[in-house]
Amino acid sequence: MSVVKNAVPWELPRFRNWVAVGRLNQLVRKRLGDALIEQGLDLPSYDVLSAVFRFPGLTQTELADKLLVGRSNLSMLLPDMEKQGVLKREPDENDKRIRRVFLSAKGERQARKGVKIQVLLIEHMMDSISDAECDAIGESMRKVISYLEDHPFKP
Repeated sequence: MSVVKNAVPWELPRFRNWVAVGRLNQLVRKRLGDALIEQGLDLPSYDVLSAVFRFPGLTQTELADKLLVGRSNLSMLLPDMEKQGVLKREPDENDKRIRRVFLSAKGERQARKGVKIQVLLIEHMMDSISDAECDAIGESMRKVISYLEDHPFKP
């Protein structure tokens, strides 16, 4: 670890680089949210739609885990989305206490529209770097993800 004694965090390369990753995430979510709103979608609903589009039949708990949100966040959003006719929650065949989430035809159309916008945004922002740089960033982030999953942080 390359920590400089008595340095303020923003002078440390690892800290500055991580802040850049966080800032990029915030900026991309802002730009994506703005583009989705123009198409009649809000970002939290799109997050649900895109996750269920990719992984149909998730339980509500699995969906919350995929989105890195608490189940309580979804407990308010899913009923509204069900009323809008974009998704349906069905009891699990083996355990009726568990509800699985699926998209309706309308929800799939909205998910596809949102995914198209997200792909266009990603292509737009990645025009600023080479394919090799893009691959290096992706590999580095996957290493960090794997490390954090295998080594929980304990201050």
